[in-house]
Amino acid sequence: MRIRTLYLCYCLCVVGVLLALPAASAAADPYLDHNGHTPPRSDYAGPLFKLSHAYPSGLPAPAMPWRAAIGNAPITVANAPVYVQALKDHVAQDMLALLAGDGGWDPGRRGWFNDPWLGPQREAIHGMLLGHERVDDGLFKKSGLTKPFTTYVITYYNRTAAQTIGAIWRDPHVPRLGGGATQYADGSITVKLAFTTAGPHDWPAMRGAPSWPMMMTANATTGHYDRPTLGKAYLMQLDIVVKDRQSAPQTGWVFTTLVYDRAARPGSDGVWDQMVPLGAQWGNDPRVDSAANPGAPLFESWINRNAPPYALETLGWGGRLSGPNDLGVNDLSVVAAGRRSLVRRAPNSSCLSCHGASQWNPANPAKGMASFMMPLVPPAPDAAANAGAPYLNSPAPGAAAWLRWFQNRAGDVPMDAGSIAGDYDLALTFRVLPAWHAARSGKKPPPQERDAGAQALPRD
Repeated sequence: MRIRTLYLCYCLCVVGVLLALPAASAAADPYLDHNGHTPPRSDYAGPLFKLSHAYPSGLPAPAMPWRAAIGNAPITVANAPVYVQALKDHVAQDMLALLAGDGGWDPGRRGWFNDPWLGPQREAIHGMLLGHERVDDGLFKKSGLTKPFTTYVITYYNRTAAQTIGAIWRDPHVPRLGGGATQYADGSITVKLAFTTAGPHDWPAMRGAPSWPMMMTANATTGHYDRPTLGKAYLMQLDIVVKDRQSAPQTGWVFTTLVYDRAARPGSDGVWDQMVPLGAQWGNDPRVDSAANPGAPLFESWINRNAPPYALETLGWGGRLSGPNDLGVNDLSVVAAGRRSLVRRAPNSSCLSCHGASQWNPANPAKGMASFMMPLVPPAPDAAANAGAPYLNSPAPGAAAWLRWFQNRAGDVPMDAGSIAGDYDLALTFRVLPAWHAARSGKKPPPQERDAGAQALPRD
């Protein structure tokens, strides 16, 4: 897979129980709505994005109908479809209002909130963030993609989850991360929408998909990367993620992914009926060695085999859940037994294995996240030893170094000793805190730096 960049830096800073550092620059606004690049009124006369940041506190535990849907038992491969449907139904009316895109969406009134500090990165119309700058068309050949595309994403937190955001940013210039501040309460929900710049003409799978106008800083489909330009993007994926320690006692989280299916018939909920489940994941199946037994059944992921073909092309390692926006398939450079192998389009991630790397290392302020989001080995000092570039330097699939990413941990247990666990909230440790640190330090992070070892993502 050819992905040009992740856009955001992987250069983080130190935190402790309560960060005691100089305040951010007075000019830095943690609640800035967007980057200020607005479209000409002659081209777009609709509303602009307003950040929802009146975070609540002290709320009682919410009703959780998805638990009742499976008899208050743990989630399993057998009952996962029912669980996913109950979760989808729970957010349906709010998501219909959001997707309508007609100016009637009032997130605060409906109980949905955004992260602070990302205003300089948000486009002005819908507050979208650049996801992946360039996804190669070769990844989706089976579904007819003819041009590369760029993705844009936005995340909303429900009232229960927003309490944690508010606790971390009680002082918006001095984040509090210790003392359990990063831990979410049961019933916390995040929804993440991912749009692609590849429209129906370039990707038949997007025929009929909801579209939003955006002020795009990059559009790999048209080939422009120079300045914010008004364009259209199409809804490809919507994730619903819930903290639920009763249903998922090993990790505390259930990740679910919906994808647009042009073949699904719209019902009373219109396009919402065409957002069909790709699957759910509540654990990493650490006992299933998908390298030794590629076809071995999984017990902590459920995949809907009736999902549209394009969504099934990017499942993660061993078929673990990973959507078309999730970087679950990459080109790998693997050294095993002294020999290097270059493997094209190898599944090497999943929803939970990726988010499980959410952590903060106070002993290493230059790096912050001690491990990257997917299996990596440090680049060798000898440049010749990295001859696999631009392939990812990866541990051998199934090796101990690889399996570090595919363990089940509670949200308060970090992946690496000495780090503060981020409770599977990768947005906090990979997006928000770096943005806060950049504003505080006055330094712009390198826009194409991938990790602390500066190993670049595959690119054309």
